[in-house]
Amino acid sequence: MIPVVTLLFVLCLMVLITRIASIALTYTGMTHEAARFQALSAFTGAGFTTKESEQVVDHPVRRRIMLTLLVLGNAGIVTAVSSLILTFIRSDGTGSFAVKIAFLLAGLVVLWFAAASRWADRLLSRLVSRLLKRYTSLDVQDYSSLLHLAGEYQVSELVIEDGDWLAGRTILDSGVRKEGLLILAIRRSDGSYRGIPDADTKIQAGDTLIIYGRATSVFLIDDRKSGKLGDIEHYDAVLEEKRIEDEEKQRDPAEAGGNKPAPAEEPAKKT
Repeated sequence: MIPVVTLLFVLCLMVLITRIASIALTYTGMTHEAARFQALSAFTGAGFTTKESEQVVDHPVRRRIMLTLLVLGNAGIVTAVSSLILTFIRSDGTGSFAVKIAFLLAGLVVLWFAAASRWADRLLSRLVSRLLKRYTSLDVQDYSSLLHLAGEYQVSELVIEDGDWLAGRTILDSGVRKEGLLILAIRRSDGSYRGIPDADTKIQAGDTLIIYGRATSVFLIDDRKSGKLGDIEHYDAVLEEKRIEDEEKQRDPAEAGGNKPAPAEEPAKKT
């Protein structure tokens, strides 16, 4: 049973290391999705060939994080494979093959839920932030907290392809704001970067949009194709956003009149 426990311990360390690395990468300015993918890619040594890889290797702090992941990943995978082999070939008299399988599966289930826990993610985020501030000179910023990301709201990267509904439109013509989306920046296919683009900025195929809004709205506009059907979907999305905004206004104390200023007192009458 010792090899099974060793395997679960090694897997726990691997998950913990990649989670800490992804959090550290987000504090250097990467989006949450890109940071998690890059951390996992570097740790496993596979799939590290995306556009973000150039942004990683050109950034000194990100480069050090990736180098650490590459070294630890190689050692962790070798240890995990060795423990897995010993689990099934070693007979230590502490349990049958079926018991080992059941114990291993139970441990993997617990590990999976722990890795997907938002509570654990928040706890690690606070811990990593304190360590970075204390032991490094990195100007750590929790961009999720700064943007008040909660619920469905998130910052996403949206790659524009030929035939997409957004391709060839200006930001004003696209009407994304009416769908509850804000385009924070545009990274062109040639590597140029447009921060806070104005309404007349044209969206082109090959662009990567840094966009803020509800995850559902981002998914719908990412899946939308050009043509009359896309126009109808845009119209429906605008109506849905209007409905959601009305509901949010009703829950907002300021909109509901809870913070209205008190009426001015009338001057006292002279007697």
